[in-house]
Amino acid sequence: MDLVNSKVKSSGIVIIDYGSQYTQLITRRVREAGVFSEIVHHGASVERILENKPRGIILSGGPNSVFSKDAPRLNEKILELGVPILGICYGMQLLTQAFGGEVSPANKGEYGFAEVTVKSDSKLFEGLDAHQGLNVWMSHGDSVMRTGESFINIGSSANTPCAAYESQSHFIYGLQFHPEVTHTQEGDKIIGNFLFSICGCEKNWMMGDLVTQLVDEIRKEVGNEKVLLGLSGGVDSSVVAALVHKAIGSQLTCVFVDNGLLRLNEAQQVIETFGQSMGSELIFIDAADEFLGNLVGVVDPEEKRKIIGKTFIEVFDREAEKLSDISWLAQGTIYPDVIESAGVDNGGVAHVIKSHHNVGGLPDDMNLKLLEPLRSFFKDEVRSLGRELGLSNMVVDRHPFPGPGLGVRILNEVSKASADTLREADHIFIEELIKEDLYKKVSQAFAVFLPVKSVGVMGDGRAYANVIALRAVETTDFMTANWARLPYDFLEKVSLRIINEVQGVSRVVYDVSGKPPATIEWE
Repeated sequence: MDLVNSKVKSSGIVIIDYGSQYTQLITRRVREAGVFSEIVHHGASVERILENKPRGIILSGGPNSVFSKDAPRLNEKILELGVPILGICYGMQLLTQAFGGEVSPANKGEYGFAEVTVKSDSKLFEGLDAHQGLNVWMSHGDSVMRTGESFINIGSSANTPCAAYESQSHFIYGLQFHPEVTHTQEGDKIIGNFLFSICGCEKNWMMGDLVTQLVDEIRKEVGNEKVLLGLSGGVDSSVVAALVHKAIGSQLTCVFVDNGLLRLNEAQQVIETFGQSMGSELIFIDAADEFLGNLVGVVDPEEKRKIIGKTFIEVFDREAEKLSDISWLAQGTIYPDVIESAGVDNGGVAHVIKSHHNVGGLPDDMNLKLLEPLRSFFKDEVRSLGRELGLSNMVVDRHPFPGPGLGVRILNEVSKASADTLREADHIFIEELIKEDLYKKVSQAFAVFLPVKSVGVMGDGRAYANVIALRAVETTDFMTANWARLPYDFLEKVSLRIINEVQGVSRVVYDVSGKPPATIEWE
């Protein structure tokens, strides 16, 4: 259930996704400007696009050529809606074809930086400091060679004679470059001009206002019914707990499940924060044996996720039966969970990267209604909501932790022994990051238990023991990420501590893979 109200949505932007790696960045840039935005599949009906009465539409880029037989096509009915449309890269080329223009394979593609000369009298480029041209980010093989009637060329580069155009009579704008990436000079201003000067959007995507709105919507939706919340101690579930508690108080019961796959001392921290400080009704369930028992012999990561998700719901259903009149299950599902778990069959463009336990493991016959107040929000927006709700920095700034916990950080089969080993190694890594003032400088850091053993020298003898991998990344939106360049001296210290203090570990390695091609988690 999406609790963002119609007033906010009707002042927003719909982004039609043609498969670009930057689609989520467009969404983020629009929201950072204070305007709601949502992504819809390129095959979505006009009724779906108009569902929230958007002020404008943005067509994303995409990996296809408009000449490919199976490439996504434009639903030309959107041209009759009377709202401004901005086409970016592939989206611009689709608009060109729709209005009788010409797109051709370029003699020379443009990938990376390019300098574009623009017309400053266009509303799209109003107020830009572009006297010497704009440095922009290009990524295309096809180019617009001729625009349709009533279109004016408002930008060009050395390799692309038409890098931007507009048709004020049709409310259509096109950019061959990507204003959403940080590499594009004044890209935020270009997007802002489209939102406010052209579409007339309102700035109402503000965290303070949204807390009040979400609280009101939860009260309205839930009424006098009771809510059961699975509290993990992570940022997402913690913010949901604070938000729902603010909305309905004693109608909320928080249940903390020890699945045997938690971080070190996590149970104690959750009890202190929510049971004692916030005063929430908090029930502790030790289900470690049940979770670990269900995972015996399972090595496939998707199967592990679904087993953990299914067990989680079964535990909750049992607990709900013990409580009187529980009608809702609250979850910390956030927007990247929805995006990454939405395959083509579910209306998404991207292939399923991984199923999240919040969105991929729910049984069809679940007895509770779902309350997911954060499913429209990115991670940094969730953190902002948490601060508005008064949660401590320790909770709000905590690195993401997957719903299946250490189950997807133990490669191959999960056991209590491997979970205990990983817990201790991970704790040392995080403890040292905090001690060296590096924790907030990386976006996510954790240890991984590898399914291999390595020869080591322990004292006077040789040992054949486990290998731990360390992972730390830097990112703003978790859709893409760079591996963190941690100091060598720091990594050496962490490695020595883990090998010396964690029994059964003989070697520590560091992951230097970015996303893409790798995902942030290993499974």
